[in-house]
Amino acid sequence: MPELPEVEVVRAGLQSHAVGRRIDAVTVLHPRPVRQHPGGAEAFVSDLTGMRVDDARRRGKYLWLVLGPDALVVHLGMSGQFRIAHADDEHPRNTRVLFDLSDGTQLRFVDQRMFGGLELRRDLAHDPVPHIAPDPFGPDFRLHDVARTLRSRRTTVKRALLDQRLVSGIGNIYADEALWHARLHFETPTTQVGPRQATAVLRAAERVMREALAAGGTSFDSLYVNVNGESGYFERGLNVYGREGLPCPRCGAAIRRHPFMNRSSFTCPKCQRVPR
Repeated sequence: MPELPEVEVVRAGLQSHAVGRRIDAVTVLHPRPVRQHPGGAEAFVSDLTGMRVDDARRRGKYLWLVLGPDALVVHLGMSGQFRIAHADDEHPRNTRVLFDLSDGTQLRFVDQRMFGGLELRRDLAHDPVPHIAPDPFGPDFRLHDVARTLRSRRTTVKRALLDQRLVSGIGNIYADEALWHARLHFETPTTQVGPRQATAVLRAAERVMREALAAGGTSFDSLYVNVNGESGYFERGLNVYGREGLPCPRCGAAIRRHPFMNRSSFTCPKCQRVPR
């Protein structure tokens, strides 16, 4: 699933290619991505046609296009992408929604697994994603407040990092990388995490995600690309995630993979000791 750096790369692409353009036409090729829109696909088309894209914003894994007083809120889900092209170019496979822009280009929402969604939310005076906490890149993020709240939770440290109500944008990949940097095992109870450890793992998450952003995000396959269809290259900089059996860059021990919430966690058995 795209995490904060990947979504920020998409937002920056939309900022460059969509902001300042008018949406001249909308075509919904499959209704599932607009399933949350009142009135369904037909209303989605009529509501967005003629609107001007004024800005592209993001918090955590959510992004939204500012359309006057309203916002088109986007969640990419597992495989959602935006692609920019000329209207007569061949559609990528799994193209779901088309936006014809006033400069003659076409913005395409592509989603293989169709967990992503597009929803027009009225009245931008209200927060379009009120359920999402500030992310480490945002001006409202308060490191020590979040660290204190993390330590007060009755859970384990990785589950806390993945809780988008506590801190948004961190997903499975960057949580594992941050925990490796902080030398914390993912099963460490938050009550056993000290103040310095809590701030260290949050700082590590921000640092790792900034490094990933500079590399264009992390791409393991074609399910994540930017609006120009280019892949990110941060996979080459990962220390533990997806590196089962390979040596830890810090101590040389073989990286281990563990089942975690229907996914996987990757740790170094020497650098990240199992909690007592």
